[in-house]
Amino acid sequence: MTELERKRDRAPVPAQWDYAPAPEARDLVQLRERYGHFVGGEWLEPKETYATIDPSTEEPLAEVGQATNEEVDLAVRAARDAFTNGWSDISPAERAKYPFGIARILQERSREFAVLESLNGGKPIRESRDVDLPLSAAHFFYYAGWADKLEYAFPNRKPRPVGVAGQIVPWNFPLLMLSWKIAPALAAGNTVVLKPAETTPLSALLFCDVVRQAELPPGVVNIVTGDGRTGAGLVKHEGVDKIAFTGSTEVGKAIHRELAGTGKRLTLELGGKAANVIFDDAALDQAVEGIVNGIYFNQGHVCCAGSRLLVQESISEPLIGKLKRRLETLRVGDPLDKNTDVGAINSRQQLDKIKELVASGEEEGAEIYQPPCRLPEKGYWFAPTVFTNVAQSYRIAQEEIFGPVLSVLTFRTPDEAVEKANNTPYGLSAGVWTEKGSRILAMAQRLRAGVVWANTYNRFDPASPFGGYKESGYGREGGRHGLEPYLEFE
Repeated sequence: MTELERKRDRAPVPAQWDYAPAPEARDLVQLRERYGHFVGGEWLEPKETYATIDPSTEEPLAEVGQATNEEVDLAVRAARDAFTNGWSDISPAERAKYPFGIARILQERSREFAVLESLNGGKPIRESRDVDLPLSAAHFFYYAGWADKLEYAFPNRKPRPVGVAGQIVPWNFPLLMLSWKIAPALAAGNTVVLKPAETTPLSALLFCDVVRQAELPPGVVNIVTGDGRTGAGLVKHEGVDKIAFTGSTEVGKAIHRELAGTGKRLTLELGGKAANVIFDDAALDQAVEGIVNGIYFNQGHVCCAGSRLLVQESISEPLIGKLKRRLETLRVGDPLDKNTDVGAINSRQQLDKIKELVASGEEEGAEIYQPPCRLPEKGYWFAPTVFTNVAQSYRIAQEEIFGPVLSVLTFRTPDEAVEKANNTPYGLSAGVWTEKGSRILAMAQRLRAGVVWANTYNRFDPASPFGGYKESGYGREGGRHGLEPYLEFE
């Protein structure tokens, strides 16, 4: 026997197999110490600043500007000048080159942007890399294709751009929401003033370099950062022709009241409390994966998250058993680790809200389950959570938690499933799991939701419109429908 063979015989057998850390390189992103506002193609030194942090470590990443009303005014004036002095008059085919160029640059710099999304937002790098960046580029590609075909998109109507679009995006998908807003606005011939979320401004600020690289004319895209005061200044500005807002229902209502009677265009994509409906003939293992993707994707920081699970009573026990076993395999931790399934909660404020609603669920009598999970000592973290024995009246079944928390209810008949699914002030999305195509179509027709997925969840395509009913807002983003709010017709 050779020496090598003897050593192999003595090699210890691991007691368990575990993932080795596989971190993405942080140095792919070169951050400045201080960022101003991007106005008229130039960086404007801010009068006020605040620190934006990494929610997984609570460490500061950079100082960013807190825009005043005067700085918002400069951005709107720059957008108006760009609109009236050339951008609205260039040929549609020439205009199409810009969103197409932006899409190509996003693809080339996708790894850099993915790292920044995870650093500033807390989401797992796999999601930033495999979902956010490909979809962001796809939206710019898609609307680049429509830029010179607007008269075909809206037959027998003569479209023209609205003017200056004020756009406010949330912190859960910073770059993707930016793409949803800016791509159709540019394709339709508008100019833009965009305000990213207070806690996640860095993707938008890096996007300014993409704008420069694509040689977009100065002032066509302007970005101002700050908290709700900056957003309010943008909404109230008389030089803005259209407001697009994605965020909380409470803020959406305030914007609606502010713009009433002004004649400004408005689209709102607000909160949700989606029902994921599982019938007794569904493929249970496939449904479990859809449930996990529906609520624990991006830590539940998703407007259309499947936060209510409606299970047909006869299969509730085996399905919940499978779901609990699946939760035990989820890895919570460093967002930049490629093995991570659930990253950091975006902010202390959001973590406190999640904890408060979870406590209310326990107090009202729901049964809580959390898998064994060691959370990091620093940063904002919450373990994946499932509530069973939930009643319709419980807060966790009615209010948007916006975190990795699932409420399980049961039903016996399709009529009861529809009644429970629609018993919410929201109407953004829903899911249906069954092998019967006729049942899928019947449920989709009766569910009061803007998007209904069948035997899948959280699937998006730039050609497909997205939006809601009731307190989930109005208007649509994506698809040909997403162009209409940025156009007037003669």
